[in-house]
Amino acid sequence: MSEPSSVTSEESLGTKEAEPSKAEPKEPKQKAAKRHRRRSDGIDSFATYFPRVLKQVHQGLSLSQEAAKVMDSFVQDIFERIADEAARLVRSSKRSTLSSREIQTSVRLLLPGEMGKHAVSKANKAVIRYTTGK
Repeated sequence: MSEPSSVTSEESLGTKEAEPSKAEPKEPKQKAAKRHRRRSDGIDSFATYFPRVLKQVHQGLSLSQEAAKVMDSFVQDIFERIADEAARLVRSSKRSTLSSREIQTSVRLLLPGEMGKHAVSKANKAVIRYTTGK
């Protein structure tokens, strides 16, 4: 018969953590991955997208927290205005489905002149890119 081993079954399986000896130099600690917490108050924000868009337009610029708050309230206000106008258009046409056509019309009504045309063209381009990617 074989002699009893001094190694336990946990050690042979590698499940027990090996303790570092005092002679071994410690490895430099690496930064732990940041954990992102979801806001618990239920308020959604567009602020996470501002740095991404700003990087595309002006490399190297950043927004202060106060500027991000102002921009966030502006975007939420415009979003609510467009949604309200689109809902009004759906109700007036006696239909029950809100489509991209109502959104496009409400954007044209709310945004003046060239800004409305530019927004509609960018939105059409995004919708085409989205539908071809499916």
